[in-house]
Amino acid sequence: MQRLRGLDSMFVSIESPSNPFHVGAVTVLDPSTAPPGAPHPFDALRAVIEDRIHLVPMFRRRLVEVPGGLGHPRWIEDPGFDLDAHLHRGALPSPGGPVQLAEYAAEVFSQPLDRSRPLWEIHVVEGVESDLVAGVAKLHHSVVDGVAGAEVTAHLMDLSPEVAPAPAPAEPWHPDEVPSAVSLVGDALWGLRALPPAVLRAATRTCQAGWRIRSRNRQPDTVAPPSPFRAPRTALATRLGRRRAVGLAQVERDEVDHVRRATGATVNDVILAITGGALRAHLEDRGGLPERSLVGFVPVSVREDADTLETGVNRLSGMFVSLATAIEDPVARLEAVSACTRQAKAQDRALGPDLFGAIADLALPAALRPITRFMTRSGATSALPPFNVTVSSFPGSPLPLYCAGGKMVSYHPFGPVFDGVALNITASSYLDQIGFGLIACRNALPDVEMLARRIPDAMTQLSKAAAI
Repeated sequence: MQRLRGLDSMFVSIESPSNPFHVGAVTVLDPSTAPPGAPHPFDALRAVIEDRIHLVPMFRRRLVEVPGGLGHPRWIEDPGFDLDAHLHRGALPSPGGPVQLAEYAAEVFSQPLDRSRPLWEIHVVEGVESDLVAGVAKLHHSVVDGVAGAEVTAHLMDLSPEVAPAPAPAEPWHPDEVPSAVSLVGDALWGLRALPPAVLRAATRTCQAGWRIRSRNRQPDTVAPPSPFRAPRTALATRLGRRRAVGLAQVERDEVDHVRRATGATVNDVILAITGGALRAHLEDRGGLPERSLVGFVPVSVREDADTLETGVNRLSGMFVSLATAIEDPVARLEAVSACTRQAKAQDRALGPDLFGAIADLALPAALRPITRFMTRSGATSALPPFNVTVSSFPGSPLPLYCAGGKMVSYHPFGPVFDGVALNITASSYLDQIGFGLIACRNALPDVEMLARRIPDAMTQLSKAAAI
């Protein structure tokens, strides 16, 4: 057995039927690049996963929860593992364009994963326009984050249409026996002996971090970034329904680099600024743009070189950043975002890389689950949203990638939404493009596809303004 880390466990505990806490991706592939005589894309992908599954160990691990939530859940090697239970074939209705693909992905992402199996599934979707094929993948956030998701993708991809043989596993795979409730409770109770000193250490570190941030924010010329629970109210601050809406967007990497060089901003700054521009236009058209700027939460990976898919994936910090939606001029908006991200990064460094993880380790399911249910039922998070939208980005491959012989044409990643924050926008680069995946609660933002269309428009406006 392997105990889940605190953040991984927290993502399991806060999940509910209306708030499935998984991440995902929509990958579009061109099967015409596969070698002659290659099998059907579904069969080809199945063969690749079967050959390389030892490189992605979480694909064969299932969750075992401790009775009463007395400890963090455990991973075991699933004795009932069946690869075919995780792979599905689907097809789009004509014309098979981005709208139909987004609708298919929305249905997949609306459904929780089956906790009696390893927490992942992949749909191979035919009928995509131009004779393309799509892969819609869904993995629980306890299994993978954005950076680790890119690592999983790399294990399933090749640098040429020829499928390379996988290295042999270091040792044969052996399933585990499902542990008894008595052994799980006993193991959890034994682990509780370390809780008091861990609480003391976390409290000390939290106080120290708070003092460093307070001292930093009192320095001259220091502007504190947005604080949690101070975001303006929008339609996104709502209790989630069970259905999701999905939007797909792309911008040219050359345009982003042009703006970056012209303004001195970072790629992440540009992504935040065009996200703010798209949200400003969308909310303004609907008469729902607040006077104060929206606040985005930007997850920050603090994974170290020693962290692997074996040791646990969610090593995260994060920062609150103004999206400057109150500013009309695109370049002025980018400048405001850049200034805020610099301040937020400095504040995040003051917190330290492992503080969130240390606190999450103390949040046992027995305590966290009732709190989560109370927050949901009372509407507390919706009444006082911690922020407005999650915006995440990470670098992808600058080289062409192939999956089961098919060249990857585009890649759109997705993150989770939750009560009070009904929109997530995630981006990743691939070749000369940056692909965006937008996911929202359908009740809060049913027209998220329209918001997705505004992202390239916001990029064009910023690029033109930066060239003046």
